[in-house]
Order: sequence, then C-alpha cells, then structure tokens
Amino acid sequence: MLQPEVKGFYDVRTGSIQYVVACPNTRQCAIIDPVLDFDEKSGSTATVNADAILDHVRSHGLQVVWILDTHPHADHFSAARYLKAKTGAPTAIGEHVRDVQTIWAQIYNWPDFACDGSQWDRLFAGAETFKIGDLDARVMHSPGHTLASITYLIGDAAFIHDTLFMPDSGSARADFPGGKATDLWKSINDILNLPEETRLFTGHDYRPGGREALWESSIAEQKASNPHVAGRSMSDFVGLREARDATLPMPKLILHALQINIRGGELPACEENGRRYLKIPLDALPGSVWGA
Repeated sequence: MLQPEVKGFYDVRTGSIQYVVACPNTRQCAIIDPVLDFDEKSGSTATVNADAILDHVRSHGLQVVWILDTHPHADHFSAARYLKAKTGAPTAIGEHVRDVQTIWAQIYNWPDFACDGSQWDRLFAGAETFKIGDLDARVMHSPGHTLASITYLIGDAAFIHDTLFMPDSGSARADFPGGKATDLWKSINDILNLPEETRLFTGHDYRPGGREALWESSIAEQKASNPHVAGRSMSDFVGLREARDATLPMPKLILHALQINIRGGELPACEENGRRYLKIPLDALPGSVWGA
C-alpha cells in the first residue's frame, strides 16, 4: 500500500490539527480540516494558519487537488472557502452534512438556507472512494460526535478527527445537537477494526499535563491504553461518555463557528456599511453547562 506523506499543523488557540496529505509519486495533495483564525474578543479574522499551509504546499512543490472537511466544526472556523479561492481545488464533506445543516438552520432561524450541501463541491457517501494522485482514498461514515462526521482513509492513514483523541486523552464528546454516544462507540470500533498497520491521525489535542502536542497514534496503542476503549464494553463507554459530557461547557465558539461552517467556510455577506456580522441565538442550547 502506498503511504502518503502527512504533515500536521497544530493550532494552539483551538487545539486543532490540520493536515496536508501528499502522494509521494505525483506530489498531489489534500488539505484536511483547515482553520480560519478568529479572535472572539475583537471579532477579528485572519489567515495565519491557512497561509502556513499554503507556504508548505509551495515549498514542497505540491498541487492541492482536494480540500476536505471531516464535519462542521464547533470550535473553529473552516478555512476551506479561503483555500479554494487560493488554489482552485474542490471542497468536500460527508453527505450527512445536510442533516447538520437542517438542525442549525432552525437554531439560527434561516428559513431560506439551502440545507442541501451545495456549499461544497462534493458530498461523499459512506464507503465512497476517490484519488489523491496515486493514493487510494475511501470515506467511512463515523457519526456520534456529529451526524455528519466522517473518517478519511488515505493509503495507510486514517484521519479520524473527533472520534478518538490520543491514547492518553480518551474520546470526543457526543452531546452536540445530533450527537449520540452509542453511535460514537460504533464508529470508534469500526476504526479500531481497520488493519493493524493503519496510522491514526486525530483532529484535536489539548496537551494533558502540559505535554507537547501530539496527533499520530496506532490502533494497538489505542486498544491498549486509551481509557475510554481499553477493556470497555459499549455500556461502559456510553455511561462514561454521557457522565463526562454532562460536566462539559459548550465550546466557546460553537454558536459563532457553526453559522460559518455549515456554509462551507463562507463568511457572512457584507452589509451596507461594509461590515460582516454573526448572529448569536440566545438560549439555543438549553441545559448546557455554564463555563467558568
């Protein structure tokens, strides 16, 4: 199996990892889950993360052929639309993004919003295949964290985003609208049933204990030492996950980010004064834990 070259880019502000995945033969590549910088205190946006990715692409002689989202993110803005404008590469996400759009269009009271996934160039179905140069790529539907979450299998690498974190950090939460712990357990087990040599690349790392940021693990490591997986049954996992989720405040950017990310990273249109505005619904997530 042809092994992709994988470069991770860590965003300190959100704990997110963005990836460039390149074919060693053709130098074609995909960008996965790029971050558009946003400072909620000032309302400022920037392209520092995305431009660092573009610098890497240029310096390594790569050609971007895909810009891929694993799901609509709740903790950062997607830079997919910015990178499409810079590279001309098509954007893609899983087809169940339409279900997430339907939920959040109601929350934002957007009756005319197109909940059809047309904001991306391609909607992948589960088990659908595509190419990145000579690399074979396949999509796995991995719901639980969200209805739309998918895993990208590219050569011997699996980009699992918000399913499992590093083995010392457990699993992703499953209490967002449309999330479900039983679905997350099934998705995790589908991932852990991949061939043992599969490299696993997660989408977040929060540096427990202050260690350096990490994002690559193995199936063996996850099975042996992830506290949410090792020796657990489905009922164990669901009880643990639901108890943990009941203590977690919502991500600070969830109401900001989803209105950008269900539009494929497109920012709101400028109003007559030349400024863009976000819409923050009040009391939209009843029962949420209040942050400190």
